[in-house]
Amino acid sequence: MPAAAVEPTSRLRVVVGEEELLRSRAVAAVRAAVLARNPQAEVHELAAAGLPPGQLADVLAPSLFGGHRLVVVTGVHEAAGALADALTGYAKAPDPDLTLVVVHAGGKRNEALLKAFRAAGAAVDECPKLTSAGDRAAFVRNEVRSSGGRISADAVAALVDAVGADLRALSAAAGQLVSDFGGSIDADAVARFHRGQAEVSGFTVAERVLVGDRAGSLEALRWALQRGVAHVLVADAIADGVRTAARVSSLASTNPGELARVLKMPPWKVKKAQAQSRGWSIEGLQQALRVAAELNADVKGAAASADYALERAIRRIVAIRAQTGRGSRVRSGR
Repeated sequence: MPAAAVEPTSRLRVVVGEEELLRSRAVAAVRAAVLARNPQAEVHELAAAGLPPGQLADVLAPSLFGGHRLVVVTGVHEAAGALADALTGYAKAPDPDLTLVVVHAGGKRNEALLKAFRAAGAAVDECPKLTSAGDRAAFVRNEVRSSGGRISADAVAALVDAVGADLRALSAAAGQLVSDFGGSIDADAVARFHRGQAEVSGFTVAERVLVGDRAGSLEALRWALQRGVAHVLVADAIADGVRTAARVSSLASTNPGELARVLKMPPWKVKKAQAQSRGWSIEGLQQALRVAAELNADVKGAAASADYALERAIRRIVAIRAQTGRGSRVRSGR
């Protein structure tokens, strides 16, 4: 597996490679190391695309207040010539009280910038795409081990075959397997896990959103999208769940049969909505309905990324529940 070239608080650092997960982990490791040594350090993260050199110069200029700073410039393969020149010039005389990390997605664009940083003594984190089954198997073993588990060779092969090359999906699956099966994973555990995951739908995502399970919602979303569930179906399921919870909560009666007659819904759906609406306030559900309406437009073309729109909406709805919910009074039934 790729490893940091030198100690992670080096004043100049290059994170380069096609694998986004490894890049993000490398940047996170630098951030953690810097903040461990300098808890009050300023942290700046800038995207290189469209970044004016003057704004970069302001961030890199010596601070009037002293103290250490961490500056991360992402996507430097997309940096304009003037910005690349400014970064190259800075590398010739870096500020000892500043850690500068440049993140490059690999390829030939702005390769000269990386060469200049290497020549200046920058530490380098290589984050190549894991193209072989052996590399992905090693990744899975490391992920399981870091989660405190053990996995058999046939289970590793089964997991890689089932999930494929997406490291985020492999990492999520490895962590969930350790959690679900007590840390000892064999091929049968992988098979059982995937039989369950194959049933993930937009309604699975919606159910987890409504009960405030952010991690579970996002994991279910990733599985649903990976299995080809359309973005619009997930958005529709979330909207339907929020609307149904709002309709059930708006009526005084708690009798499922009576609510089913009034709302013209099957009793099982009323009961599910009652369970999902616990912990919600009417105000919170109204806010969630607005988010669901925005999401509907986003997944139909208003947003640049439907994946991101779904993740953002899930986070917003879960946050609304936490901020406006009726708390322990409702959850305990008092």
